[in-house]
Amino acid sequence: MVSFESTEIAFRIKSDRELRKACFLFRAISNPALVRIGGFFSRLALSIHLPINWIVKPTIYSHFCGGETIGDCLPTVQKLAGYGVRSVLDYSVEGGEQIGQIDADLEETLQTVLNAAGNKNIPFAVFKPTAFCQSDVLRKKSAGEVLDPEEEHEAERFRSRVEKLCSTAHSYGVRIMIDAEDYCFQHFVDQVVMEMMEKYNTDRAIVYNTYQMYRRDRMEIFRRDLEAAYSKNFYLGIKFVRGAYMERERKRAAELGYPSPIHPDKESTDRDFDAALQYAVENLDRVSIFNGTHNEKSCLYLAQLMEEHGIARDDDRCYFSQLYGMSDHISFNLANEGYNVAKYLPYGPVRHVLPYLIRRTEENTSIAGQTGRELSHILKERKRRKQKS
Repeated sequence: MVSFESTEIAFRIKSDRELRKACFLFRAISNPALVRIGGFFSRLALSIHLPINWIVKPTIYSHFCGGETIGDCLPTVQKLAGYGVRSVLDYSVEGGEQIGQIDADLEETLQTVLNAAGNKNIPFAVFKPTAFCQSDVLRKKSAGEVLDPEEEHEAERFRSRVEKLCSTAHSYGVRIMIDAEDYCFQHFVDQVVMEMMEKYNTDRAIVYNTYQMYRRDRMEIFRRDLEAAYSKNFYLGIKFVRGAYMERERKRAAELGYPSPIHPDKESTDRDFDAALQYAVENLDRVSIFNGTHNEKSCLYLAQLMEEHGIARDDDRCYFSQLYGMSDHISFNLANEGYNVAKYLPYGPVRHVLPYLIRRTEENTSIAGQTGRELSHILKERKRRKQKS
């Protein structure tokens, strides 16, 4: 069975200088007070248009992002591929509410699909649904509220934008993942994505939906979607994640007076996540899995399930994924053992990607043990290299 202990394998892609820089970065973001202050001043700098590229780009941006454009990312894609790790280019610019911004984001996402079509080391494209629809329309449509004619037209435009991406991906044989959103947006997103799966996943999984397993209802929805796939003869593509909006979801539920959609504790989330992996592997004739997690136990569990069911390590229906710049001890050790691994590689102009980076550092700081684990592996590898020299 695969082990995540080898830091030599985990960090062989990094030079001593890069390792020192990563050590400095994770020491900084392990300090909650420093992260809060940094987040405040970063948002302030954005709001008053202060120049910030000079400090952000060589530090947090270069560690977690591939570059400002698709072309900028390609050297990193090639470098990762040299160690058996593929990439998923994630255009991480915050979605706008204006039609011009939505159209620009759509064109850029189409370019990621076309780029993936010509690069075997980029097996998936991805997008966030909120980039392609006004958030109020998504919310109302998901809640079943009555929309006025213009809002209804915008909801249909959203459907047509998603279809354009999915049909292009299908034409080029590129798998495309639709990221998860807040609970208040997700119902309509699910509805549209299921329509796309039914239309484009007739031979294999091209379109993938994302299931946030910290939601109480996701296991039930998975079973329902799988029944639909069997009965209507199409394939389910699923990216499993734990979830990204826990504090926000609980706060909104409390403010609006409805039951929280989130599991009450981590143990319940872990239980459903691993149960979903098991159910997916047991139905691999109909399901393709993208296991998007930094959780060591869940990665080991999927590897164990694959072995128990006689599934080849490089079976194209099973992928493991972690974010670029994080959990390299998982990604590179899995790839070294012959499993399919793809790093999420965010990109976009520094100023526009900064809100994503702020959230990422805040999330890392709030997740118990996350930055400490990263730092401990980096320190272990630095010590190993010093002893070797």
